Amino acid sequence: MTEILVLYYSAGGSVRDMAHLIARGINQVTGASARLRTVPPVAPRTQVTEPPVPDEGAPYVELTDLEQCSGLVLGSPTRFGNMAAPLKYFLDTTGALWAKGTLAGKPAAVFTSTASLHGGQETTLTSMMLPLLHHGMLIVGLPYTLPEVNHTASGGGPYGASHWAGTADDKPLSDDERTLCLALGKRLAEAAVKLAV
Repeated sequence: MTEILVLYYSAGGSVRDMAHLIARGINQVTGASARLRTVPPVAPRTQVTEPPVPDEGAPYVELTDLEQCSGLVLGSPTRFGNMAAPLKYFLDTTGALWAKGTLAGKPAAVFTSTASLHGGQETTLTSMMLPLLHHGMLIVGLPYTLPEVNHTASGGGPYGASHWAGTADDKPLSDDERTLCLALGKRLAEAAVKLAV
């Protein structure tokens, strides 16, 4: 079985919902399965740390999840046009995997959710691609052959799946956004299955 790691950080729930849709898209591909993982929040030393296992939801990621995956999709809310600190913090711990070339040649994709329509969706997606490129991963996006990429009025584009959540994080995923999440998972899984042969 070709296993795809769906790794995300979600503050308000929108990125988590997208991760589940992307995982569903992955699981639609014969021979592929999704492994959902998250990262713990980061805090100053003066604050209490999180328990080693979350109370609910996806387990926290470990470096072995990256070693074992055949593909990776990263998701984060937008923070000033960039990925959120908890995801970046985890990626900063992957130097040993980089040195061994563990992720080189594996396919990867990215997704995000923003509070405002022009809140940095595309820059967040491209910022998440940078460490993946340094790891030697092969980036998979969403082609304009998907009608939703052309006519979406909220999130979604060639760089990956995205969502406009609203300032109160109260906008549900649109039909186009949902379709593009499923499509991204499916495209990544298809690429991973082909590369695994």
